[in-house]
Amino acid sequence: MDRVITLIEKDELRVKALDCVQQLDLPYCYLAAGFVRNLVWDHLHQKSTSTPLNDADVIYFDETESNSENYKFIESQLSVLMPELNWEVRNQAIMHKRHGDKPYLSIIDAMSYWPEKETAVAIRKLDNGYYECISAFGFESLFNLHVTRNPKRSLETFSERVTSKGWLAHWSNLRTVLCD
Repeated sequence: MDRVITLIEKDELRVKALDCVQQLDLPYCYLAAGFVRNLVWDHLHQKSTSTPLNDADVIYFDETESNSENYKFIESQLSVLMPELNWEVRNQAIMHKRHGDKPYLSIIDAMSYWPEKETAVAIRKLDNGYYECISAFGFESLFNLHVTRNPKRSLETFSERVTSKGWLAHWSNLRTVLCD
């Protein structure tokens, strides 16, 4: 966790994005997935510049939210604050419906269903100015340059994502792990 935070603190774009997300004051709200994962992989591959983000994945957990379209409003708020990012906001308390899973109990539980274990990482800025970094599966495999299939998702889903995202071509030292 500390290693991730150290990398984040050196990245102006990510610090600014975390500041913007914190302003929304959403419950259990984090920037997740490639926002963290790509930064670590770039660092481990000694890339001099960060790989551009396709999107900035904002996740939060609000079981009381009644408007399933609220994410559009939040994305528009973030676009005003930081238009240089393509914001993707999702309330993890309702995402189980999209995937046919039982209701998720928490942000960590929701992340534990994501297709790759190394994607299930997230960070947020706390009110005291410190950062909190979480992971559904720990950080070891992320720093070991693995792309590990989550057995809660199909091999086809995992393989399609690895291929379509081009991770192995972009980060040449990555290794896929089909079971853990």
